[in-house]
Amino acid sequence: MDMQDRQLGRIHFVYGENGGKYPFNHSLYLKGDKARVVIDPACSLEKLTKLKSEGVDAVWLSHWHEDHIRYMNIFEACPLWISERDFPPLRNLDIFLDWYGIEEQGARNYWKKEMIETFDYRPRQTACFLRDDEMIDLGGLTVCVLPTPGHTPGHLSFFFPEEELLFLGDYDLTTFGPWYGDLYSSIEETIQSIRKLKAVPARRWVASHNTGLFEENPGRLWDDYENIIYRREEKILNYLDEPKTLEKILSAWLIYGRPREPKEMYEFNERVLICKHLKYLIKQGKIILDGNRYAKT
Repeated sequence: MDMQDRQLGRIHFVYGENGGKYPFNHSLYLKGDKARVVIDPACSLEKLTKLKSEGVDAVWLSHWHEDHIRYMNIFEACPLWISERDFPPLRNLDIFLDWYGIEEQGARNYWKKEMIETFDYRPRQTACFLRDDEMIDLGGLTVCVLPTPGHTPGHLSFFFPEEELLFLGDYDLTTFGPWYGDLYSSIEETIQSIRKLKAVPARRWVASHNTGLFEENPGRLWDDYENIIYRREEKILNYLDEPKTLEKILSAWLIYGRPREPKEMYEFNERVLICKHLKYLIKQGKIILDGNRYAKT
């Protein structure tokens, strides 16, 4: 076993390549008496191939993003389980790109190539659906399926009461903060899900990226993570000392702080996150859109 992998009762924490940073993640291997399950198979081709030889009966996904499905196809013979709300992007690559809000044809062509060549995207016409709040008995290992929308509409987290372990998925407690830039992402639901996860009586926590395994309560990291949302909002409001166009706001790089490479990716990310916040601020009555300029109320 890799030094950074951990056996936690019947749960194997599988540490991802690149420290679990994009385009990889950390995975879980659940070894029940009735079924053996891999959650989010995108950690390492070598490690997942080894797990396949040990025996895998099903693949579960926390959500539809590419850095969680990268090596899914090595388990082609296994049933795929996901929230029904998050299944449409896996059925069709155009729907996948639509859900990210990628409209420009050059960007769509780039991401189609990337999805096929890097992430081995293959359309799925069928899947099994994990139900919100259902309890699943894998045999000596119980799983509570927790709906945690916001990051995606059907994002799921998993609580294992016997092991007192909570799999957070992409509510990863990183210093960058939450991602809610997709077409169907929601800032409000993200806040609700962070608070819901914080209240779960766990003893260990697993996030999909970066640190991965927390063996002590993340404590203030929960509040730090949520507060990044409000700091982003505050930066936008402070920048609107006078009415400004969207392009002017984007030029300030209020989310990422400065231009980053690859330029196309980070410009897109900056735009979608800023646009989410502007819509949310309008909804809260803190700003208005006057013609093509945003202004504080």
